[in-house]
Amino acid sequence: MSMSRRNFIKRAAYSGLAATAVLSRVDKAAASLNSTEEYASIIDLSKCDGCSNLDTPLCVASCRTKNQANYPQPEQPIGDYWPQTKHEDWSDKQGLVNRLTPYNWTYVQHLEVEHEGRLVKVSVPRRCLHCDNPPCSSLCPFGVNEKMPEGPVVINPNGCFGGAKCRDVCPWNIPQRQAGVGLYKEVAPKYAGGGVMYKCDMCYDLIQKGKEPACVSACPNGALSFGPKKDMQTYARNWAQENDGYLYGDAENGGTSTFYLSVIPFEAIHQAILEQEVDGKPGKPGMPVGAVNVLDEPAGIAEGFVIAPVAGLLAAGLSVYRTMKGAEINEDPEA
Repeated sequence: MSMSRRNFIKRAAYSGLAATAVLSRVDKAAASLNSTEEYASIIDLSKCDGCSNLDTPLCVASCRTKNQANYPQPEQPIGDYWPQTKHEDWSDKQGLVNRLTPYNWTYVQHLEVEHEGRLVKVSVPRRCLHCDNPPCSSLCPFGVNEKMPEGPVVINPNGCFGGAKCRDVCPWNIPQRQAGVGLYKEVAPKYAGGGVMYKCDMCYDLIQKGKEPACVSACPNGALSFGPKKDMQTYARNWAQENDGYLYGDAENGGTSTFYLSVIPFEAIHQAILEQEVDGKPGKPGMPVGAVNVLDEPAGIAEGFVIAPVAGLLAAGLSVYRTMKGAEINEDPEA
């Protein structure tokens, strides 16, 4: 289909300003709240049994029910995009609940952890930790990954090109990509992007309404709690001290809005994750204690900015050039 110069300008404007417009509306909504207090959650592993009597843990089921309307519906068939020779498609695996996917934003990892000479069963809910200074947000070349005043780190799917650099710099590889959806399909389907990145948004819409995240409300054992970050942080630190326990998320990646509590060292939990096999394949991303924000190091900054974003922008520029040349030829065959 030919594209006139007018239509191209409209499309180019949309691709450049869509993210800004949507995030502006989100910012205005946040500003209308009575309070922009920052919130956080606590995940107490001493209380979590992983809903062992159920096929799907209730926190996972509630997340899926709440966010079902936000799940991607890709066009088929999904084509590859330059310079990749493949694409990420989870659309035929929407029922998976034992790992993160664009259709499953939290899961519970069941582990056997060696501790004090014996194996201990531990269930670990896994999802975005919502970092205080998220490298995924700082690095996003399209400005659609934002740390909100209330604490959540939110990806705007309307402006995401699916470059996946956010996943590369995340210590836990949280964001997951679905091809065949998103703005790249309208702007440069063969040359830039790759879909949309999806992850937990801490039920930001519920927080704005003064409610807690769906997973917290669904937990039958009180293993998940939610409240003002200062209160959550104080409680978590005191709990670790009083119970001779361990705290995760307070310092990792420069600090987060998720605090894990455990009576078992997280070094042991991390090791158990790395050693676990799921369906004959290596285990999920670990929980490295003291994980460092990659953008705090000069080498990390260089790696982040040189590889994916530059390639994506060059590809987009190539597509824009070819599209404009095509528009000129269509409007003036003698040109």
